Amino acid sequence: MKKYFSLVLFAHSIFALPFAIIGFFLAVNTTDHHFEWTSFILMLCCMVFARNAAMAFNRFLDRDIDAINPRTAIRDIPAGRVSANEALLFTLLNSALFIVTTGFINPLCFYLSPVALLVILGYSYTKKFTALCHLVLGLGLGLAPLGAYLVVTGTFNIVPIFYSLAVLFWVSGFDIIYALQDEEFDRNHGLSSIPAFFGKKNALHISEGLHILSAIFVILPVFYVDFSWLYYIGVLFYVSLLVYQHLIVSPTDLRRVNRAFMTTNGIASVIFAVFFLLDSWFLK
Repeated sequence: MKKYFSLVLFAHSIFALPFAIIGFFLAVNTTDHHFEWTSFILMLCCMVFARNAAMAFNRFLDRDIDAINPRTAIRDIPAGRVSANEALLFTLLNSALFIVTTGFINPLCFYLSPVALLVILGYSYTKKFTALCHLVLGLGLGLAPLGAYLVVTGTFNIVPIFYSLAVLFWVSGFDIIYALQDEEFDRNHGLSSIPAFFGKKNALHISEGLHILSAIFVILPVFYVDFSWLYYIGVLFYVSLLVYQHLIVSPTDLRRVNRAFMTTNGIASVIFAVFFLLDSWFLK
């Protein structure tokens, strides 16, 4: 299992999982539905299976490109720790488990499960033909809060959609920052990305704009839900960390890209979720 955890970078679940938990408890605290451990565990399983499938398929599809990129040549498939067939089998297994798990939740989640898989697996193809690939990645992770809300209620609502949009723009923005490292490689090998298409400086401006949109969408729920002061502290932390990652990365200095990508964004999602959950005690 250790090699598969390495293949799918299990630690990266820290990005979408806190927002899935937000979506779940938003439904519990703002509707007449009650918390159920079964639903919560099924939601977590769906998150794990979807994440595993998406990451393994991305590594499978990118294996030849990863092998010639000095930054990614150490990844599991090019390095020979996991074979391409093992990665593909792992993808298929987790995709099947994802669909089966949604069948135990409610009919809507089951019917929408192939659509979710289409988005999260389809992302892996997008870098081959569109610079908007970052937005597709954001859309895939952005399904988490809305999907978790549907687990509880089986119905749509505007507030979890706000959180999904917040995640979409947040992830798209920090993925652009991460892609700055491969600007020259992507351009030379015909791969599409916003840094390769617009250049580092303009890409950072686009990332800033996306993060402004993300900040707006974590603020909009206050007009629909009666939050306490704790939620506003969470928003302040979240927005501050969005600003911080743009202060530590510049077109001429990419040394702290990994700090901006992994550490800062991981902390942002966890802290925001913690303050949301603390606030939930005041909602009940």
